[in-house]
Amino acid sequence: MISEAQLEQALKEQKLSGRKLGRTLVDLGYVDENAMLTLLSTQLKIPFVELKQFRFDRDLIQTLPETQARRYRVMPLKESAEGILLGMADPTDIFSIDELQKIFQKPLHPAVVRESELLDVLDIAYSHKEVIASLAEELDTELEDTAVDLADVAVDAGQEDAPVVKLLQHIFEDAINTKASDVHIEPDETVLRIRLRIDGVLTEQVMNERRISAALVVRLKLMSGLNISEKRLPQDGRFNLKVKRRSIDVRLSTMPVQFGESVVMRLIDHSDGVRSLDQVGMPADVLKRFRSIIQRPNGLILVTGPTGSGKTTTLYGALGELNTPDKKIITVEDPVEFQLPRISQVQLHEKIGLTFERVLRATLRQDPDILLVGEIRDSSSAEIALRAAMTGHLVLSTLHTNDAVSSALRLIDMGVDSYLVAASTKAIVAQRLVRRVCESCSADYSPNANERQLLALGQRRFKSIVPTLKKGAGCPHCFNTGYRGRIGVFELLEVSHAMADALRDNNVRAFNDVVHNDPTFKTLMFSALEYALQGITTLEEVLRVSAQVEDEPPEANLIPGEDVVPSVSAGDV
Repeated sequence: MISEAQLEQALKEQKLSGRKLGRTLVDLGYVDENAMLTLLSTQLKIPFVELKQFRFDRDLIQTLPETQARRYRVMPLKESAEGILLGMADPTDIFSIDELQKIFQKPLHPAVVRESELLDVLDIAYSHKEVIASLAEELDTELEDTAVDLADVAVDAGQEDAPVVKLLQHIFEDAINTKASDVHIEPDETVLRIRLRIDGVLTEQVMNERRISAALVVRLKLMSGLNISEKRLPQDGRFNLKVKRRSIDVRLSTMPVQFGESVVMRLIDHSDGVRSLDQVGMPADVLKRFRSIIQRPNGLILVTGPTGSGKTTTLYGALGELNTPDKKIITVEDPVEFQLPRISQVQLHEKIGLTFERVLRATLRQDPDILLVGEIRDSSSAEIALRAAMTGHLVLSTLHTNDAVSSALRLIDMGVDSYLVAASTKAIVAQRLVRRVCESCSADYSPNANERQLLALGQRRFKSIVPTLKKGAGCPHCFNTGYRGRIGVFELLEVSHAMADALRDNNVRAFNDVVHNDPTFKTLMFSALEYALQGITTLEEVLRVSAQVEDEPPEANLIPGEDVVPSVSAGDV
């Protein structure tokens, strides 16, 4: 599999890192990990288990303490009369097997597994829902017994053994393990709800100890540097967190509600860094066109979509490619999400007068080549951004609209002159995130009546694709949702001369007609539908995305010259 020169290089690297030779060869890219593990399996005469396809037993895994499971990189896979099948990242580690033998008191049969997959399963198996519930109960009892002021409880919670600290620690660890994007803490009349947004959908844990919510809120306010005595007004703050060696930026928002204060925290993981455009998930044809567009010397490029649809990720990916020594790049953001080298990033501060409008005017005197405006919020910021795009600057920004077509019309609706929108806007990207079918429990399925209409539409649009409809049955890997992870769907609209003319005349109907007759334009619905036909997502997810976009006749987006499906419209879908 490898040459003698590669072996020598790997041995040198091994001496420096102290890792095993097999892992070193894989990390250097000399050997495929699958090939290495299959070879190891054959040599040791033990099975190689693909954990993605394996239905693990969470209760069985928890018979092994978490510290030992992580230290030895092992997990019990199956128990039988012959003993326990033990998944190991390194099945040659006989010292670990000897130690584990003392714990299980049964014959152990090693199997080789991928270390990355094993760590993912351990994160899922050792989630802390039960611990969170017991800590909430403990904290509730403590508050009842002592009857001290809740603010004092939170201030004193700096001690490591304080239940409020442990409770928050486990909530954050669970959120990181499940790759949640948001944490919601919501007091109700009789219960406290803690909800995690995983793959765009909220999952809920309900606890009866409603009184602890005030202690949690005060503690979080202290961490964010907010006013703990102010409970009548919303407050925003942020703090940094270290969880399992990962650097997490937490953006916190409090809101006074009927039974206390609701807290929502957006979690931004800085450990993985900024994603490149290749990692954003754009299809190859869209990515090629988008790369060509961002290399233009001037014009406005908009990325649109609802909150949490990945707009900032796409823009930062574009900046990563544009960030060269010969270009001056300035960003105006609220807040600055990632620190980027060589780029001048401005954090807004409206309380001292550092507003979008004021900063934008100042940036134009800083001789920039490229401007990133975090969000176009009003006619004033829109006009400055468009005029900057007209005068030799490339401007990237976001806008909260449903789709690409409505974005250009929204700028005009804000009160910006239509000629300015037509002259400056070069391209608009609309995007959404749809959930991926879980690889561990995916299976073929038959669509229902609504989905069959959508399937017929997709087959007419994508004749070259043989439909492979998949749906997840639900398993421990995906928390019984049938979905694990998300993928972006994109709608790229390049503004042509005909579209610009329609915008200049403020002719909405003509603009719509030109867009939908453009053979290169593919709507969000059809982008999602293409993934569904390939078994990557489900038709149910396509329906969810389609319900959010403007009602446009999908017949206009069929391949030119094809018959129209008279019984189906976007409204029906």
